[in-house]
Amino acid sequence: MKISLNNIMCPIDFSENAEHALLYAATLAKSYKANLHLVHVVQPRMTSVTGDPYIPEFSAELMDEISAASKQRLEDIAAPLRADMPQVLVQICAGAPFVEIIEAARTQDIDLIVMGTHGRTGLVHMMIGSVAEKVVRKAPCPVLTVKHPEHEFVMP
Repeated sequence: MKISLNNIMCPIDFSENAEHALLYAATLAKSYKANLHLVHVVQPRMTSVTGDPYIPEFSAELMDEISAASKQRLEDIAAPLRADMPQVLVQICAGAPFVEIIEAARTQDIDLIVMGTHGRTGLVHMMIGSVAEKVVRKAPCPVLTVKHPEHEFVMP
């Protein structure tokens, strides 16, 4: 049986962890001659553990500004990658990150998601959860999670 990877997605939250995961995603995309999809999710509001918003929902104008700035950052990341790959696509979504990542994977026929993990444990992990963990559980395709090498393992 041969594994065929035509579309690889790498969610980008502009963290060091996402940057490290992108190394894996880009290497795999180049090796498999696959399209690389870079996705950033803008969250319209952030909520507390109780469900109460920390900040009010962003205005449409602010969401447009944040989306435009995020798209430009993704384009800046994509530019040097485009020399070595068939296609590097960028996409901005708005909503809950894990929901938008899963939806984008479904609609774009993604074969593999490569994403970084923040390595939160204990109470912080329990309170805010893990986007990567939720994506692993619900994604329509395999998910490769990449831990940043500078973060050491801590026994829970």
